[in-house]
Amino acid sequence: MLLRPAFLLLITLLFSACAEKGEGPVISAGERYASTAAAVSDYRLGVGDRVRVTVFNEPSLTGEFWVNPDGTVSLPLIGNVPATDRPVSEIARDAQARFADGYLRDPKVAMDVIVFRPFYILGEVGAPGQYPYVNGLTAMNAVALAKGFTPRANRDVIRIRRQGATDEVNYRLTPELIVYPGDTVRIGERFF
Repeated sequence: MLLRPAFLLLITLLFSACAEKGEGPVISAGERYASTAAAVSDYRLGVGDRVRVTVFNEPSLTGEFWVNPDGTVSLPLIGNVPATDRPVSEIARDAQARFADGYLRDPKVAMDVIVFRPFYILGEVGAPGQYPYVNGLTAMNAVALAKGFTPRANRDVIRIRRQGATDEVNYRLTPELIVYPGDTVRIGERFF
């Protein structure tokens, strides 16, 4: 009879360990643990980003523009330029080529992101919700923006769903873990 309570305790511990980590493996290395400089240099635009477009010596064509819900940036004279999932430098080259095609002689176009799309944080934090993204944001900074962990929060593993993805991925929570614009971060509950 002593064997049965020990067996039940073992099963309970196994289930609680699985529940604590969520579904799937816990990742503790990879692109999200790389330097933030690398993440920003390869930044790809998405709906909700705002860019500053500078057409040199053409103040009427220069301005700030949002990435539209259809994934384009609407620029004067040339219309909609595809922007979703493209680097800023590529979009600037595309706009420069369109301006050169019958509108301007030898145009020079520069583009930079001035407002990143927000990220979302849910679960066991003081103030879950939508927050503005800032360059170099880490998961620990995201938790701090959301007023810290609740007493029940799992401080070892977090779940992140990239914008456009359908599944959450479990990550080991470290100071180097990067959050990208549009991510949904979920802090789970610990059971012990």
